[in-house]
Amino acid sequence: MNSPTTPSTVRDTILASGQRIMGAKGFSAVGLNEVLAAAGVPKGSFYHYFASKEAFGEALLEDYFSAYLADMDRIFRQPGQTKAEQLAAYFRAWQDSQSFEDCQGKCLAVKLGAEVADLSEPMRAALQRGTTGITDRLARAIAAGLADGSVATREPPEAVARSVYQLWLGTSIMVKIGRTTGPFDDAVALTARLLHTAP
Repeated sequence: MNSPTTPSTVRDTILASGQRIMGAKGFSAVGLNEVLAAAGVPKGSFYHYFASKEAFGEALLEDYFSAYLADMDRIFRQPGQTKAEQLAAYFRAWQDSQSFEDCQGKCLAVKLGAEVADLSEPMRAALQRGTTGITDRLARAIAAGLADGSVATREPPEAVARSVYQLWLGTSIMVKIGRTTGPFDDAVALTARLLHTAP
């Protein structure tokens, strides 16, 4: 077990603080001093772990998607459920994490996606790798749902996965703009129609 002063723990503490703060305020609006003050880490230590703010942003996204994909894998491994039920559980978890009031860093892809895609090529690439991991898992779940009979769609699973993910990504932005969760109800209904499952 790591002590509070081991390098991996310090790095993880900086990343956790950055995810929480930048998930609320965005990447450009947050200075390193704010992140380090919240983490309780001196500025000199930051450059031991990250070469620049951009490198920190890339690591932040990699860390975020690693945890996100692990959560997806856990949901899609739940025993005693059809793939349609597991997909429904995934989208319920999405709604729970995408609060327009305070996502506590759990909505990092939604918050930073448009901002950093034009700002940094390494961060854009990290976003692409992460979102590809999400759509790949959705496609596998949809294919498994076709196999167990709980999903019925004539479109290729990969195409449906991309469409559904894009739907939910856009919906999350509209939830934040409107400060209402109403758009999620529309997304649930449309997703059920796309997958031919019960909403």
